[in-house]
Amino acid sequence: MAKTNYQDIDAYHMDFSGETLSRMKTIRQIIHDVVPDVEECISYQIPCFKYNGYLIYYAAFPKHISLSHPFSAGFLEHFKTALEGYKVSKAVIQFPTDKPLPTAFISKIISYRKRENEASAKAKNATAGKAGK
Repeated sequence: MAKTNYQDIDAYHMDFSGETLSRMKTIRQIIHDVVPDVEECISYQIPCFKYNGYLIYYAAFPKHISLSHPFSAGFLEHFKTALEGYKVSKAVIQFPTDKPLPTAFISKIISYRKRENEASAKAKNATAGKAGK
């Protein structure tokens, strides 16, 4: 994939077809189903979703689709068993294209990230409220 100046997720998707495009559309729909108020954008030239801060990114590659975000230690521990069998780093989970897309697992990941962002926003608001007193 050539580096391009994508303006939105639809433009990013236009560079793909077939199973890869279908998988990305599925992930996008899962994100919207779990977080109806999510905001779409392009960041680092890949699809990005914001909800009380950066929620999740995804990107397509020849042999996998990645979900990415700097995952917390709590996230990695919570999903330790479920992540077995996937290539994982502190910021990326790779879902190979030669295996079924784990939609239920992806939904759980997005739900967890949503709760993390909500807790973070609540803590920031509480701190800001104390500073204003």
